[in-house]
Parts: sequence; structure tokens; C-alpha cells
Amino acid sequence: MGETRIPVEALGAPLRLAYNPDGAVRFSKSGRPVIRVAKDIADSVRLVRENFIAGLQNYAHGVITDNSEGYTAQVLASKEAGAPIIANDKAKLDEAMAKAIEQAIAHAEAEADAEAKAEAEALPIPKTARDLVTA
Repeated sequence: MGETRIPVEALGAPLRLAYNPDGAVRFSKSGRPVIRVAKDIADSVRLVRENFIAGLQNYAHGVITDNSEGYTAQVLASKEAGAPIIANDKAKLDEAMAKAIEQAIAHAEAEADAEAKAEAEALPIPKTARDLVTA
């Protein structure tokens, strides 16, 4: 028939401005306007994705049923091949987290020092020896 299930309005304007509930244009935290995909297109993409996932799950089930030993061997080989990558990522993440904690501690100490300095500067300083005696 030459037609799709997606309305022509959605195909003609697939990207749309996002709006707040009050009708105002929505902006991201960075100050840029938020763009969304037309609902009809997003729904169609979701349906295609869900069907694709279901097909993959069905195929995997068939492989497991027909050749469970081969599937088990493949899973074990995949885990072994991925172990060094996971270990490297874990080490890098641990290193990054430790660095972030050190930076947060240094920042907190700097803020505490700045507050202490500001408090010390706010105290009146005697100007003469007589002011010291009367204070």
C-alpha cells in the first residue's frame, strides 16, 4: 500500500521540543532545550527492540536445548576472556574513587581553613598596649 504504521506527522517531524507540564519549553541543566523523539516513532522503535530481544532469547533457548555442552563451554570461555577486562576496570575504578575521596577531603580541609581564617580576621585586634590591658 506504500504506507507505514507511523503517522506522516511523526515522520515529518521526528524530533520535537519537550515541554514542561505547564506548557513551557523544557531546558536541561546545561541550559539547552530538551529534544525528544515523536511518541509514535519511539513506540515503534521500542516494539522493534522488544521483538529483536525476544528473537535473541528464543535463539539462545534453542541453542541451549540442542547443544547444552557447547553452550556451557562458550559461556565459560566468555567469562575467562572477560575476566582481565573486568579486573582492569575494577582496578581503574578503585583508583579513581580513591583519588576522588582524596580530592574531597582536601577540598573540605581547604574550606575549613578558609572558614577559620575568616573567623580569625573577624576578631578585633588591639592596636595599642592600653587596649591590651583593658581587654
